[in-house]
Amino acid sequence: MNPEWVGYVAAVLTTAAYVPQMIKVVRHKHTQSISLGMYVLISAGLAMWFVYGVMIDSPSIILANSITFVLALIILFMKLKHG
Repeated sequence: MNPEWVGYVAAVLTTAAYVPQMIKVVRHKHTQSISLGMYVLISAGLAMWFVYGVMIDSPSIILANSITFVLALIILFMKLKHG
């Protein structure tokens, strides 16, 4: 089995985990219980994982972290706007 496929499965699972939170935040605009520090750190970490994926030429890491980065940024933006 190609290890990149394991990466794609991990990518789908970890990226999908952000979708319910992002939908809830966008719909309800309630971000009081969300940690600003956590989303700043996770966004920075996701950006670094993306760079790492580019450096090692790993499509699964690039895809997962670029999508998850966007989802985390939406939540972060909503936190800054409505928090």
